[in-house]
Amino acid sequence: MKRKHYSEVERTEIGKEGFKGFFARYLWSKDDGCPHFAMRMMEFEPGGHTSYHSHLEEHQFYFLEGEPAYVDANGNETKINVGDTIYVPADELHQVKNAGNTMMRMICMMPIFTGGDGKFPAPRPDKS
Repeated sequence: MKRKHYSEVERTEIGKEGFKGFFARYLWSKDDGCPHFAMRMMEFEPGGHTSYHSHLEEHQFYFLEGEPAYVDANGNETKINVGDTIYVPADELHQVKNAGNTMMRMICMMPIFTGGDGKFPAPRPDKS
């Protein structure tokens, strides 16, 4: 068994294009000896968001605190409640936003594909 508290994991700002006020704590990844599945805590400052994006990995979100909003593959934005979960199929466009004035936190879980590490999505096989 391996055990750690989320506060022991470095908080990393994600500054990729389209992201704002978004931080990740990579709780479990290949770096921890987890070859197939990753768990991350995502933290959003007020007004923070991911880009509108898709990737090969399916994933699951569990919303812990704050006022989350989710933009689906059709561009529709829906307010989400703390305690709600969302399943995002592989290659489906999506975006997560903090619609509130306090910190928002969620857990994101995803498989680790070949070339991925559980921190970032695996590269697409059709792209170099």
